Amino acid sequence: MIRFLYADELQAYPLLSHTMFCDRAFQFKERLKWDVTVDENGEERDQYDAPSLRPLYVIWERPDGRHGGSMRFLPTTGRTMINEHFSHLLDGQTVSDEHTWECTRFCLAAGSGTDVASTLMLAGSALMKGQGVEHFIAVFDAPMTRVYRMVGSAPKVLGSTGEGRTKTSIGLWTYTAASKAQLLSKAGISADVVNWWYQRKFGRASKAA
Repeated sequence: MIRFLYADELQAYPLLSHTMFCDRAFQFKERLKWDVTVDENGEERDQYDAPSLRPLYVIWERPDGRHGGSMRFLPTTGRTMINEHFSHLLDGQTVSDEHTWECTRFCLAAGSGTDVASTLMLAGSALMKGQGVEHFIAVFDAPMTRVYRMVGSAPKVLGSTGEGRTKTSIGLWTYTAASKAQLLSKAGISADVVNWWYQRKFGRASKAA
């Protein structure tokens, strides 16, 4: 199932939180060879995980309480990775718009497939509609292009650098009725389930899907 959790709420889910940060360490440090910091507990965290910034995590929780996949959101009206580290992908421009949120640290645990990725994207669409957000913006590397295409949620590319597998891009997501239908098919769940996950957290129905 999906959980929507702010950073200061992660402590209430120690297994889910620990396995999420450990899966991030494996994906970004070990597999993708990113220059990220892994602590003595095997967890990968960065400055944008700080509770003071109030990042919002969308997490797929497995039946045993462990992490299956996740992504992190921050409004672009505050501090973001894009504005502070990747503005060169936008020719030096920054993004500050209450209707645009940054999505980072998209991570899938080992063994998670396109159904989990699609479910995370659907949860993102619920978040978008429920919070009045029009776009998600994110930096991604070349291998993720195939994943986005497979789950039916390809972004509009705004800028890129590099070639081949080292290519890094910045993309903009706007969920359409067609993309939601494809995501629902890939995830194998109903729109009602997605809306219930959202409403359980925020107390009001989302218009997702």
